[in-house]
Order: sequence, then structure tokens, then C-alpha cells
Amino acid sequence: MANLQELGADAGAALKAAGQTVAVAESSAGGVICAALLAVPGASAYFKGGGVVYTSDSKQTLMATTDEGMAVARAATQEHALLLARAARSRLGSDWGIGETGAAGPTGNRYGDAPGHSCIGISGSVEMALTIETGASEREANMWAFAQAALNLLTQCIKGIA
Repeated sequence: MANLQELGADAGAALKAAGQTVAVAESSAGGVICAALLAVPGASAYFKGGGVVYTSDSKQTLMATTDEGMAVARAATQEHALLLARAARSRLGSDWGIGETGAAGPTGNRYGDAPGHSCIGISGSVEMALTIETGASEREANMWAFAQAALNLLTQCIKGIA
């Protein structure tokens, strides 16, 4: 497992090179995405803020999501991840937003998704979403895998290779 600075290095470098900013709304990654971005020296140049939005109440309070918006797609879907990414981007006035939602483990979620399932959305000059399935039930390892996938997708979007 990489350390936090290594995890956030490529995304941080891409954001710095582009002169752009990011905001994060993460759920099952539990703050690892934000921590990785902040572990890179000079993060204040690109990190606008973020939050662990683990419940509907926290999504509404921290990211200003609405009941109507939340009803569009259930949690742990690509559509929901994009909703969170757009909300983070809008709420914090950033160039990019990351949204993450899933099931870290050791069990699945109430929707029937297995542990190790996460959907990640990126909103910015392009929008992309992906679903990952680690096949593992180890909670912390899944959190790191979710963060890595989110930061890789962000970096690809910034560089125009996604």
C-alpha cells in the first residue's frame, strides 16, 4: 500500500500543472481521497475542500444535495457518484468535483452491492464515471483502492486521456 502522499501525487501534479482546483464528496472511501490530495505539499493551490458524506443528511448539509436530486439514483451507482461530484464542484466553486459512493466492507450495502463495490464520478470540463469491484471484504484496503481509482480517474480527466 502506498503512503498518502504517493497516492495523491499524480492528481496533485496534474491539478497544479493545469492551474485548476478540486472538491470532494466521498462516502465509503472515508476521507482517504481528501487525505491523499492534502498530503501533497502545495495542496492549498488546488484543494478547495471536501467531506465524508456517509448519510443522506450529511450529503444535504455538506453538499447541498436535494431530496429530488437524491431520488434520481440510489447510492452506490455511477449516477449518484456524478451527483455528488457535481454537488462538491458547485458547493465549493472548484474546477473539478469527485464523488464516491459504495460499500467498503466487510459486508455489502443495503442495496445488495458486494463489499469492495464503489462508483466514482468526476465532474469538470468533462464528466466520467466508473464502477470498481475489488472482490475483497477488507474495509481499509477497499478504502485505499477506491481512493486510488478516484484519483487515477481525476488525473486522466485533467490530462484529457479518459
